[in-house]
Amino acid sequence: MIHEIHLKTKRRDEMLDITARVQNLLAQENILEGQVVIFSSHTTAGITINENADPDVQKDILRRLDEIYPWEMNRDRHLEGNSAAHLKTSTVGTSQTVIVHNGKLLLGRWQGIYFCEFDGPRERTCYVKILK
Repeated sequence: MIHEIHLKTKRRDEMLDITARVQNLLAQENILEGQVVIFSSHTTAGITINENADPDVQKDILRRLDEIYPWEMNRDRHLEGNSAAHLKTSTVGTSQTVIVHNGKLLLGRWQGIYFCEFDGPRERTCYVKILK
């Protein structure tokens, strides 16, 4: 079964912590051991695992990605004008796989799963596949 997580982003660039939502899906299915794959089917949004203790980490990540991939580049040819969003998504990636052990996501103490918006605000969906 594939689960959907529906999200509504508020800014052009933001990182939404979806860890609890993924963990809740494991509890609903009573999964004790396995893996979970979290996937974004959007070309301008990704999935990453990173620190969830200090919100400044997300701010720094987004700022540094903006420095590497500025929104306004005269030489970009993509007509929609969102080449920076496509580049950020390619850098971050569109999926993550996490081990499930004893019914819990096997994440480090400071890790969380993030949906990364790079072309918002938008309504988005990411998909979760639980492998037993």
